[in-house]
Amino acid sequence: MDWSSHYAARMGRMKGSEIRERMKLIAAADLIQLGGGLPDVSMFPVAAIAAACARILGDADLAGTALRYAPSEGYEPLRGWIAGALTRSGAPCTADNILITNGSQQGLDFAARLLLSPGDLVAVETPSFIGALRAFDAYEPRYAALPTAVGSRPPAGARFGYIGSDFQNPSGRTLSRAERLSLIAACDDAGVPLLEDGCYVDLRFEGDPIPSVFALAVQAAGDVEAVGVLHTGSFSKTLAPSLRCGWIAGPSAVIRKLVLIKQAADLATSAFTQMIALDLAEGCLDEQVARGRALYLRRRDAMLAALRDFMPPGVRWTRPEGGLYIWVELPDGVDGAAVAETALREQSVSVISGAAFFPQDPQRNTLRLSYSLASEDAAREGVRRLAGVIALAAGATSPVQR
Repeated sequence: MDWSSHYAARMGRMKGSEIRERMKLIAAADLIQLGGGLPDVSMFPVAAIAAACARILGDADLAGTALRYAPSEGYEPLRGWIAGALTRSGAPCTADNILITNGSQQGLDFAARLLLSPGDLVAVETPSFIGALRAFDAYEPRYAALPTAVGSRPPAGARFGYIGSDFQNPSGRTLSRAERLSLIAACDDAGVPLLEDGCYVDLRFEGDPIPSVFALAVQAAGDVEAVGVLHTGSFSKTLAPSLRCGWIAGPSAVIRKLVLIKQAADLATSAFTQMIALDLAEGCLDEQVARGRALYLRRRDAMLAALRDFMPPGVRWTRPEGGLYIWVELPDGVDGAAVAETALREQSVSVISGAAFFPQDPQRNTLRLSYSLASEDAAREGVRRLAGVIALAAGATSPVQR
């Protein structure tokens, strides 16, 4: 059987994720990981998870709930907790405005399935999260850039716009309050919904928090049922990614449509992991967030210092206020993909080429770095080796230590 002749046309657009491929190298002991933005394993609340499992399975009623199918909408107490957290952040809502998903990635997929038909236009930030692009690709859209500067307008005819408001993956950039308000007004005026990716919002370690686009839209509309914004979130970066426990929030009528998609996709997210997530959210989430902020702040500062000390002239980078990523622009003519391959092969340093984060017309002289996995000393050594590769690619003889 020639299976390739039976594949749907959409499969021709779908590509493997460079990040997921690099994740296969995580176990390599001699590799300095400056690529994939994975939470450090030392952050996982193992003891708290074990205690939660014991509490749930040690109670016959709770165990029965945990081990059977959950409602497609999600475990009601967890939905209520998330709605409460969003309400406290400035977006008053109820459990009816929440759908539990298998990580926020599933929320991105479901939103695209709900809103896109083949050939539709979707507006995304450039660069943009590669996982979102791969999710959208399955529905065969066309892409356009979504400008976020104050006074900008979304491209005409876009079915929706996709944004990462806080410490965006991959750039590390955060939209200002003025940019958020301008974007909401412009998209409302143009009739373009927004899909906000909020999975890094808790990892702010510098500067004042800014209400989410979702919260500002709810405040502007006066009612969550009237907003043109969907918001995804996740416990993956604060508790543990293998819980695969995320959510999508929005008007209840939209959530009911997304529930139909959830039922067709996988019936429901595991009740057991939802109950574990709720136990941890109520018991240790604040402590987890504080620990994560402290760890990633130290590692960000170490990487920024190494970039200042070792990178050759002509290299620029962002300074994120939180999250896990730094975006690096190389001198003109230097190919980030070639740099990444050389760094991996010759220097045992893993980084991600920036070109993968563009839906079209990629900016090839770019890299995405992450400070989530490497210790301060390892990050400094990794950046030193990477700088040498970049210097040679740019025609210099060696990096200059300042």
